[in-house]
Amino acid sequence: MTTIHVRDSLQNYQYQLAEPEGANFAPDFQPELTPAEMLELGVFGGHYFEGEHSEFPAEWFKDARLSATHDSLQNYFEIDASQSREEWQRKGWIYDDDPRGWFQWYCRYYLGRRIPDEDARQIKRWRMMTRHVGQIKAFCSPGDITCRRRQRQALLHWAYDSRKI
Repeated sequence: MTTIHVRDSLQNYQYQLAEPEGANFAPDFQPELTPAEMLELGVFGGHYFEGEHSEFPAEWFKDARLSATHDSLQNYFEIDASQSREEWQRKGWIYDDDPRGWFQWYCRYYLGRRIPDEDARQIKRWRMMTRHVGQIKAFCSPGDITCRRRQRQALLHWAYDSRKI
């Protein structure tokens, strides 16, 4: 097993990789985008990791849309579909081991970290995003990516490829 050590402004943390990168996901968790694809498309205003991403493979960031500050123009749909980390904390969505939220959890899960109870919680949250897929299918013409751009951007933030709806 490989151990990853993280020391940044939000945490001093280490974790074990128990699975191969990008493999052996829970059966009910089938994201449509990899972390690298999400970063290349443009998510979280280009500022999600606030420049602190050395724990992740450099190739994930090769073509990423990054910004020194949150800039919604870095998002694929050029619209803000995010809430602040403070709001995430207020709502109880933040797990101590992943202080940057769901995407940090997903990146670590993708690399091979497994925390059964937290994985189940985050996968449940991911599955709840399908309501947005249903709304886009109900209210937009197939392939019209200009329809419901905020919902489409939010879906990209959760590894759903809303361009295909």
